[in-house]
Amino acid sequence: MNAYASSATSRGQNITIEIRHHEGKVERLADLATELVRLNCDVIVTNGTEAAEAAKNVIKTIPVVMGFAADAVSRGIVRDLARPGGNITGLTDIRADINGKRLELLKEVVPKLSRVGFLWNPTYVGAGYELKEIETVARALRVGTQTLEVKGPDDFEGAFQAATKKRAKALMVLSGGFFAFHQKRIIDLAAKSRLPAMYTNNQYVEAGGLMSYAADRLEQFRRAAEYVDKILKGAKPADLPVERPKKFELIINLKAAKQIGLTIPPSVLVRADKVIK
Repeated sequence: MNAYASSATSRGQNITIEIRHHEGKVERLADLATELVRLNCDVIVTNGTEAAEAAKNVIKTIPVVMGFAADAVSRGIVRDLARPGGNITGLTDIRADINGKRLELLKEVVPKLSRVGFLWNPTYVGAGYELKEIETVARALRVGTQTLEVKGPDDFEGAFQAATKKRAKALMVLSGGFFAFHQKRIIDLAAKSRLPAMYTNNQYVEAGGLMSYAADRLEQFRRAAEYVDKILKGAKPADLPVERPKKFELIINLKAAKQIGLTIPPSVLVRADKVIK
């Protein structure tokens, strides 16, 4: 969770940036939000669904801009995309809605995919919905499923061992700030287990993961900065429509593919927006 507070601290500088991060412990978000309220920030920017939900529950008057949040309407973060009302606006993602597309792409990369493992964290509010949607698509594709629950840092090794034991042929990593914080560990374990993995965030791929299909996160945060600018100039969050992502990217890491002995089909490579070699 990030906060932006304007204050003339020195000549040529008229903004102070306060940054707070949950460091993998998403249960701390409510306390961090409370801390930012005490700082009397002019605008608070959230990073992720859990942070947006914490802001909704704790921050009642200070303007809040979502850098991204999964389906903000269904989660009650905003009332309506066109007229959000209240003090929250910004960018909302549709990650759960595109998990089916992610699984389809994964099956193209692993044509003989018979079983896919879903790495999920039960503390992420949208986990149940994402699992249900992916399992529906998996049945249509005639792919078996295996849920791999990770409640805390000590559960990763066991989850990957379970995937290997039951012969999962690929892995999907579901959403959430907890997984994002532990991305390197997940990437390393996927490589060690020789599991082709699909991620919900392109940062995983840039850090060494195999592939992702996701909204352009940098573009989302550029748009969030424009929201901040408008609010600091007097606009009210209630009057600024919430945006959905306009651009999605397929990113593939050929180094990661080579590491696990996987050949990416040309039909998939040609559709990639970015290929890391």
